[in-house]
Amino acid sequence: MFLAITVIVAVSAATSLYLERKRLFTLADGAALAGAEAFDLDAVQVTDGVVHAELTSSAVRAAASGYLASAPHGSFTDLDLTEAGSSDGRSATVSLQASWRPPMLSLLMPAGIRLDVTSTARSVFR
Repeated sequence: MFLAITVIVAVSAATSLYLERKRLFTLADGAALAGAEAFDLDAVQVTDGVVHAELTSSAVRAAASGYLASAPHGSFTDLDLTEAGSSDGRSATVSLQASWRPPMLSLLMPAGIRLDVTSTARSVFR
């Protein structure tokens, strides 16, 4: 009986951790996409027949922060935008952190884990 309860607690904690990481990654994807489209129309350039927009790190951070302020993310604890910027001027990179706590506390599971995710997005013109 003890072994069965231990397995149930461990499986429910692992499932909860997996789902929370996926939800955090989805939130980071949306923030990176918002950051990738944070360019002025004046920043759009055509080079050798290829259209691209020039991103700035400040615009990416502002767009990612705005997205996180408006997107629903109710159950994340200690959600933090750790990085938002553009290193190459074309891609937006966003990193988020949040704390995860297991659904059932026990002596066998940790009290919580810090989740870190990073997502990169780029606007493509065709």
